[in-house]
This record gives sequence, structure tokens and C-alpha cells, in this order.
Amino acid sequence: MGAIPAIARPCNLRTQYPNRGTLRSLVVLQTGLVAHERYFWHDPGSGAGFSSSSPFVQPDQHPETPESKRRLLGLLEVSGLAEQLTRIRPRPAENNELRYFHTERYIETVRRLSAAAGGLIGDSASIGAGSYEIALLAAGGCIEATDAVLAGRIKNAYALVRPPGHHAEADQGRGYCVFGNVVLLVRHAQKIHGLERIAVVDWDVHHGNGTESAFIADPSVLTMSIHQDRCYPIDAGQLEVTGTGPATGSNLNIPLPAGSGHGAYLAAFDRVVLPALQRFHPQLIVVASGLDASAMDPLGRMLCTSETYRAMAARVVAAADTLCAGRLVATHEGGYSNAYVPFCGLAVIEEFAGIKTAVVDPYLEELTRMGGQELQPHQATAIDAAAALVRNIPAGR
Repeated sequence: MGAIPAIARPCNLRTQYPNRGTLRSLVVLQTGLVAHERYFWHDPGSGAGFSSSSPFVQPDQHPETPESKRRLLGLLEVSGLAEQLTRIRPRPAENNELRYFHTERYIETVRRLSAAAGGLIGDSASIGAGSYEIALLAAGGCIEATDAVLAGRIKNAYALVRPPGHHAEADQGRGYCVFGNVVLLVRHAQKIHGLERIAVVDWDVHHGNGTESAFIADPSVLTMSIHQDRCYPIDAGQLEVTGTGPATGSNLNIPLPAGSGHGAYLAAFDRVVLPALQRFHPQLIVVASGLDASAMDPLGRMLCTSETYRAMAARVVAAADTLCAGRLVATHEGGYSNAYVPFCGLAVIEEFAGIKTAVVDPYLEELTRMGGQELQPHQATAIDAAAALVRNIPAGR
């Protein structure tokens, strides 16, 4: 048997982070990582495709399995990147923190069903025995990551949590989501740390309806969702939904046509997301990091690659450096390709940390040669329509 390849050595450190190297003595602020074995024990039951139950559907493994997240954590370890990250210990969210967004009745429903071996908590969300405590740990892990960033203990953080949260609404779970992790960390940052302007960038292939519902009338939070048009929820994510009352303009939807790939996503970032962030000038940027816009995902119809996620992550890191002293928190959301989520997630976290490992994406060459990776005219039209709304965003100082 030959020697194991030395892939744990970080290499090609980005020069824009001169204070962050491969030697700990040179590192001033690192990237934080939230992860916990309990996240992998959340059991949403069986399913097939996006159907959880039907008399004509043979039960299969639920799409929202722990495997893609476990494999991402494993790749972080094997690559050596995990050694360069600051581990953040999660803790359960408290009831008063859940009530930043959720109703007492919904919280009690989740707790009761979890204690009674599980059940449905919404039209497309279910839990198993003990899921309440795991969901508390997921929300609390996101809050702990936010505390660490805002206290200056780390520069940015990635919360590899489960169950996801961006579809959860105040009084029900949706889209496999239990508690609104992004919403709760944003409200925590406002109430405990006194932040006045926070921006959320959601690049999950599905619309972030729960996050939108929480902040639709709140001008202190800029919410942006890049998603496949009318994928899920099919009645959400429309371009014309821009906020209400004093928050008009502070909600920005970028619905992209199915089949959008690397060129369309980067055009959306460069023409819409980055100008919007510059206009709003947030004190913290939050990313809802769904990795299901990849070309290998079974629940989306987009063509992104790991390099698409790398490029988006690099752009959001640079924006955070320019606008808010690097303060950036990402929460893991969707992503259902067990094979490809690890490579997309690694690319994001490498950019957060400013460290390129020796890992090579084995699928990248074939995926980049797929037709339609370049920006198409009909995609550009959709992006330009969203770009026209940037001028309506409330301008920060």
C-alpha cells in the first residue's frame, strides 16, 4: 500500500488576508465552525423525492438526510482545513430566543411531538423523537456563532447545523425546516448587540420564504434571495415582493430561470447582490448557505458548480471586509446531493478562511462543460429586472 497523499497541508493562501496564514502564530482572527454530532441525529422520517407520504409512493430515505452534512464535515477533516478553524461549541436556544420569531403555540407543538416520537409540524416538515432538542441546538449554534463574530473572537463563521431553517415560519415548519435559524440570529444581533442594519443573502435554490416573512416590514434588515423561479414554495419569491410600509425596497427577490448556471449566478451577484449591499451598508452580513443549486442536486434544476459557490463566497467575504469589518455568518440550509455537497461546502469555507487546500473537485471538469453555464439572454433579462430594484433599497450611511 502506498503512502497516504499529504492533502492536509493548506496552500495558496489568499494575499488579501496577510494576517492569516498556515501557522497559528500568524493567525489573528480565524474562521469559526459550528458542528455537532447531535445535528446528524435529527430524523424527519421517510420519504421519496419531495413527497413525505402517499399510498402510492414506496417509502424511501428522506431527502433531508444527515449524510451530505456529515460528508462535508468529513471532507473538512480530511483536507486539513478543520484544523485551521476555530470550533464553536453550540448550546440550546432558550425559549425567549425562539420567541424572537416563533409563536408559543408552535414552539409547544414541536416540543410535544418530539417528546411523543415525532410527527408533522407543517405542510412539508416533520420531526422525529428528540428533534426539538436538536433544533434548539441548531438555533443556539447559529446564535453562538454570531456572538463570537460580533465579540471579535473570530472574523467570520460557518454554522454547519441541522435541521435547516430558512423556510420555517412563525407558526409552522415548512420545507424540512423547524426553527428559523437565520431569523433568530439576526434578532439576537439586534437585541443583544444593538446592530441597526443587517443584510441576509440567501443562495439556496429554494426561496427563503420564512426569512422574508420575518423581515418583510422591517427596514433594518435587507433580505435577498437568489433562487430558482417558482421551485419551492411555488407561490413565493416573486420579483415584485419588495417589502411593506417603511420597509418597501428592503426585500429583494432574484428569481432565476431553471437551468441557470455559473454565469447567471455571478451576474446576479455582480449586478444585484453586491450593489445592494453597498447601498444598504450593513453592520453584519448573514448567508443562508443552501448548496442545492448545484448541477447534481435532485431537488433543484440549476447548474452551479463548486467554483460557483467559491466565487459567490469570495465576493461576499470581500463585501464584508469592505462594509462591516469582515463580520459574516453563514448558516447551512439545503443541499441534497450526498456526493457533491461536500465539495461545494468546502469551497465556501475555504473562501471564508482564506485557505485553499489541496482537495480537487472530481466532478468539476465535467460539470463546467455542460451546456448553459454561460449567462443566457433570458437569464440576463431576469437579472436586469432585479437590478432595477436596487435603487429602492433604503440607503445606509
